[in-house]
Amino acid sequence: MLQRIIPSSGEALPVIGMGTWQTFDVNNTQHYPVLKDVLKEFHSAGGSLIDSSPMYGNAETVIGDLTSEMEVKDDFFYATKIWTTGLQEGIDQLNASFIKMKRTTMDLVQVHNLVDWKIHLPQLRRLKTEGKIRYTGITHYTDDSHDELEKIMIAQVPDFVQFNYSILNRHAEKRLLNIAADLGVATIINRPFGEGKLFAKVKEKPLPIWAAELGIDSWAAYFLKYIIANRFVNCVIPATGNPSHARDNLKADGGILPDAAMKKQMIDYLEKLQ
Repeated sequence: MLQRIIPSSGEALPVIGMGTWQTFDVNNTQHYPVLKDVLKEFHSAGGSLIDSSPMYGNAETVIGDLTSEMEVKDDFFYATKIWTTGLQEGIDQLNASFIKMKRTTMDLVQVHNLVDWKIHLPQLRRLKTEGKIRYTGITHYTDDSHDELEKIMIAQVPDFVQFNYSILNRHAEKRLLNIAADLGVATIINRPFGEGKLFAKVKEKPLPIWAAELGIDSWAAYFLKYIIANRFVNCVIPATGNPSHARDNLKADGGILPDAAMKKQMIDYLEKLQ
């Protein structure tokens, strides 16, 4: 899989990751075999980053249960978040995440939606110094948050920033992606499918004939390839609990990446669909 460098370390990270919001929040182990197949597909294609949060219900526990049974468990890049107020509350929540995900170290811990970030980010830096976590980050999921994310990046320069970006929601192209690149902050992209709205728009609609030139044979690959064509994107995290959908997502890495002219053509075709 195509990999991009994490600026703060020089480590290479595969561009397609795995989100777990809703999809891994299951209450019954009868769902485990299918979700394990998703992780197997992900790993076999070269995927690495699995993103979760205490906000995502049982997702952290499910990830820990499934990956701990896999021989390749240490190949994954484990990312979770702090989503609470108060220093001790954040410490307690993160300790619980370590237990749920069955990790002794965490690759990335992010401040979820910037909740109490002034308290949590310094604590994450201390944990990084102690070797408990490898990278620090901040996240949000709305266009309205981009200005604040920019200000915090400039002031604090975390290792990662996570935010929303898709082919029909390109607000991040105005400044945020460029600012992150200038500061040496790695980017993780959430909501790449606009919470499913993109698939609703193209339901029963054909892919353009020229999509094949880019190695695109599904709408998922179409949407994701547009995102990873931006060289300032380090990783995009589509969420799925379906092995077939996981395969479609991972196909975005194949073929060639569109240039500026082709990206405009991709946008124009999509916007003209009724």
